[in-house]
Amino acid sequence: MCNRARLSYEPETLHTHFGTLWMTDRPTDNRFNPRELTPRSRAYVIRRSDRGIGIDVMSWDVLGGQAKWPMTNVRNLTLPQWRRLAERPENRCLIPLSEFCEWTPDVHDVGGGKPIKGEMWFQVIDQPLFAVAGFWQSTAKGNCFSMVTCDPNALVAPIHPKAMITILKKEDHDRWLSGGYDDIVALQQPYPSGRMTVRGPVFPTRRDERQVDAERPPTAC
Repeated sequence: MCNRARLSYEPETLHTHFGTLWMTDRPTDNRFNPRELTPRSRAYVIRRSDRGIGIDVMSWDVLGGQAKWPMTNVRNLTLPQWRRLAERPENRCLIPLSEFCEWTPDVHDVGGGKPIKGEMWFQVIDQPLFAVAGFWQSTAKGNCFSMVTCDPNALVAPIHPKAMITILKKEDHDRWLSGGYDDIVALQQPYPSGRMTVRGPVFPTRRDERQVDAERPPTAC
């Protein structure tokens, strides 16, 4: 379950790379860090509307706080609540990233208390700035999104054998945003492991909220 990621690019680069505009008047609220994505944090998300393809700001929990744990990942598209989003192009989105984290399956004693899991950071060689397939919807707490997961590739599987986020090829961005349900199912595939790298383990300097999130039960359905 991916519940930590990073975006090291500025909005101006996103506009150039993805051909986007601001979905609404450019946000002036800078009380969030778009470079560090954690559950329920806000992030830049790309979606389509009658204005075209644009960048919006959303919270990373597609249920908007209605469940015990934030719903950061969605996988089973046959479930009615997710099929509804998958079938509607207006509820699909892209999440731009530069790297994402999976936690080591074992814990490590790094001193200073309870053993902790390490962070393994994955990057895409041929897409330093890549897009993850996602769904979004309006909630009582505003617009919220989730990343779509799929089977892990050979690089991710030793760290997280259940799933990985669905990284899209650049030529598939428009297909994800505007295609039919069958297109969405076809695109829910792991990115080639030979086009990715991994570094780690990296250990947090303290057992903070990110580490607590790593120990929570998976919320992907």
